Amino acid sequence: MTGDGTKAPQLSAVISVHDEERQLADCLDTLSFADEIVVLLDKCTDRSGEIARGYTERIVEGDWPTEGARRNAGIEACGGAWVFEIDADERVPTALAEEIRNTVKSTSADWHEIPVDNYIGERLVRWGWGASFGKAAYPGLFRKGVKDWGDQRVHPSLKWSGSKGSMLRERLVHYVDRDLSDMIRRLNSYSSARARDLRDAGDIGSTANNLRRFFSRFLKCYVFRKGYREGGYGLMIAICAGLYPLLSHLKAKLEDD
Repeated sequence: MTGDGTKAPQLSAVISVHDEERQLADCLDTLSFADEIVVLLDKCTDRSGEIARGYTERIVEGDWPTEGARRNAGIEACGGAWVFEIDADERVPTALAEEIRNTVKSTSADWHEIPVDNYIGERLVRWGWGASFGKAAYPGLFRKGVKDWGDQRVHPSLKWSGSKGSMLRERLVHYVDRDLSDMIRRLNSYSSARARDLRDAGDIGSTANNLRRFFSRFLKCYVFRKGYREGGYGLMIAICAGLYPLLSHLKAKLEDD
């Protein structure tokens, strides 16, 4: 029970957003299966807050310097024993919602990964994702208290204190990029944020090592994760995955913050 005598929620869905008025409602429409919805508004200047209040009273507003700090604040605001994390460009199909509810009721584990169907525009691109550029699955369902994000601006590290369960069967829908130009813009944004993290850590690495990582990450995505099956889309994913650490290093080395 909560302090006011009401029953505590079993499952909280949490979403952290910055100026996502274009797609926030479409995401929130798919979260009615949760006992509560928590929306964290990070420096929002658009209609994201107005849209969010049409779905929930659990609103957290503020200004967080890193993605990790923002995500931890959202989790902390959740009242549920279980937390489901989602982003504004993602949607929960009915079958996945049902599986999440059943898992929360029956599992003895502390966290579960959820497989992801990634879309570029209207095209489903299932193969080739990974190497810090797109996700084929993510650890989005967990008991509150077992997951802690690191203090980085992009792709923050994770610390776990519980046991991992089996991956869910049903897939989350992720509209990751509108087109290839959007993918390139995302690469530029990610690498700039990563460069700031590298400078803050005081270790930007070497050009030679990051050049080697270009080839190893390209092979990982294009060959081992079968990006070749997606034609030009898979090739583009592999190129971006390879360039991400190299661009981050060169920006940290050559550009001012």
